[in-house]
Amino acid sequence: MGLVVPRAWLCAGLLIGLMMSATPMQKASADVVPGAMATGQPTSIPVGYIEFCRRRAAECAIRSGKSAPVLMSAAMEGKLASVTRLVNRSIRPASDLDVHGMMEFWSYPDSALGDCEDYVLLKRQLLNQQGISLSNLLITVVRKPDGEGHAVLTVKTDKGDYVLDNLNDDVKPWSATGYRFIKRQSSTHTGRWVAIIEHPDVLVGAVD
Repeated sequence: MGLVVPRAWLCAGLLIGLMMSATPMQKASADVVPGAMATGQPTSIPVGYIEFCRRRAAECAIRSGKSAPVLMSAAMEGKLASVTRLVNRSIRPASDLDVHGMMEFWSYPDSALGDCEDYVLLKRQLLNQQGISLSNLLITVVRKPDGEGHAVLTVKTDKGDYVLDNLNDDVKPWSATGYRFIKRQSSTHTGRWVAIIEHPDVLVGAVD
């Protein structure tokens, strides 16, 4: 096994294929929940997720109608925080290159080693097993203040969109993270992704 690196150094592979696009501004979806992200049209899918779907096709073909957002009670916030702490402490940060021998390989961290996408996949799985619909648990690509690509889990709630992160244990509103939000899974189809309107012209580690 290769060198285990700090969490903050992981997920650099999300910047593979970084390019600027001249795509015009997209129309935002109408979202009546205050504090929710504005999303646009379908967009490119991260390379690592495409490969994940080839291995787990059934997981990427789940369709759902519009689901009501999660009710953000004190109990729900406690559940989100508990799962965040559990996963953040059960996985040792390691790059895909060290674990899988390649730059981008999204997977469930069966070996208790993984990078940001692996933390996200496990949190999504555990919360779904606890009754939260996948339509409210969305893998999301962001850019950190230092410009590095990163993945987090977005939870859609009646109080806005909240983020679960492997870099800290806080359950935060997405607008309080300091990240630039690029794209996320569609809430109606696990195999599709949509642009986040704030930064619709940036494609991170993705192909059409």
